[in-house]
Amino acid sequence: MPNKPLIAINADYRPSKPVSFSWLPTGYYDSVSQCGGIPVLLPPLAEDDDLRKILENVDGLVLTGCKLDLDPVRLGFDPHPATRPMPTRREDFDRRLARLAYEMKVPTLAIGLGMQVLNVVCGGSLFQHVQEDVMKSLCHRDGVENCLRHVIEIVPGTKMDSIYGEGEIRINSDHHMAIDMLASTFRVSATAMDGVIEAYESIDEHWWCLGTQFHPESESASALDMQVFEAFIEGVLEQTRPEIFSFEARHAA
Repeated sequence: MPNKPLIAINADYRPSKPVSFSWLPTGYYDSVSQCGGIPVLLPPLAEDDDLRKILENVDGLVLTGCKLDLDPVRLGFDPHPATRPMPTRREDFDRRLARLAYEMKVPTLAIGLGMQVLNVVCGGSLFQHVQEDVMKSLCHRDGVENCLRHVIEIVPGTKMDSIYGEGEIRINSDHHMAIDMLASTFRVSATAMDGVIEAYESIDEHWWCLGTQFHPESESASALDMQVFEAFIEGVLEQTRPEIFSFEARHAA
């Protein structure tokens, strides 16, 4: 692909002694690369001006997941025993990054915790612990195995529909927080059988954004899940370089 799009990906962060460190699961940048993008890793920057400059110079953004959680106190909850808050530096950075992505309308794929963060900064809310907060909830996290899978139902006419086709698919699942109230800038794209939102998308035609609670970049994902990244890269190009698609459309006709 000529002039491959630059895709920013936020790195994880862990404070440690004697050295703190940032890291990123391989699946995120490998998936971007395999689908025609160039991954650009973002450390937890302290200045919004620096972050804004980076976002002005990339074509898209992947908001990554995390094994840890958003701080329940900042969400207005009493902490649940199952909740393990992420480092404050990472949460602060993720919130700022998600807010700027929304304000600047950067094409965005938000995965796992990234989907939750983006929903919160856009005005939505979360369940702290699905098993207790959702009636007759499915098992969304296995405390022993990392390969739990369950069925989701895709909403017709959505981005998820265009990626997978209408109906039901099986996806990986490893979370205990989930979306409660969906922010008004999004619509539901897929749900689990217990009603938990598993995917959403932007209702703004000028902002390509898809959030998935499941992890298409993970080793536990199916081969079909790579289509999420393929659709993302295509959406990035459609939003940032519409002249390419209009040229192709003219010649296809």
